[in-house]
Amino acid sequence: MRGRIVVLGLGDIQWGDAGVGVRAVEHLRMLWQCAPNVDVANGGTQGRALLPLVESARKMIVIKSVDFGLAPGTLRVCVDDAAVEQLHARSKGLHLMDFGGALACAQLKGCAPRRIVLIGVQPLEPGAYGADLSPAVRAALDTAVEAACHRLRRWRAAPQRRAAPTPGARAALPAAERSYADSYADMALD
Repeated sequence: MRGRIVVLGLGDIQWGDAGVGVRAVEHLRMLWQCAPNVDVANGGTQGRALLPLVESARKMIVIKSVDFGLAPGTLRVCVDDAAVEQLHARSKGLHLMDFGGALACAQLKGCAPRRIVLIGVQPLEPGAYGADLSPAVRAALDTAVEAACHRLRRWRAAPQRRAAPTPGARAALPAAERSYADSYADMALD
């Protein structure tokens, strides 16, 4: 039996580019049908509450905004130790325990995922309250989703492209995101 794989989007959509991980998993759910052993989850800013999810995963893909000091919208993929190092070093939040802390707890308990991949997107402004994704980061959404799909294929959990976006998915997106989702719907019909 294949192990459980979790694709986790982190961030806060109320803070502009900081919400890129959440937006990426929304688009992954809308456009791709994942294998039965793959859970696509919106982790938001839940921090410590994500510990059971982390412990249940054999493999994990984390998508989030990360300030690498690169050009806005630049995507960087870190694997295993490099991913863990980035998640611990870059995890800063207003919460009692952020995701890096939850991951550290899982590691101490011997229950951390065996494989972990971080798909980090460089923000333009990591903390612009009330803003939408910047154009550079919005343009990186496709690349972030494709990077997650590529890793799932390597792990023999290949997602299948949906013929049309998931019904109701566009209604769940904010108005600014709906036009972005509509462009995917048009591409799916080609």
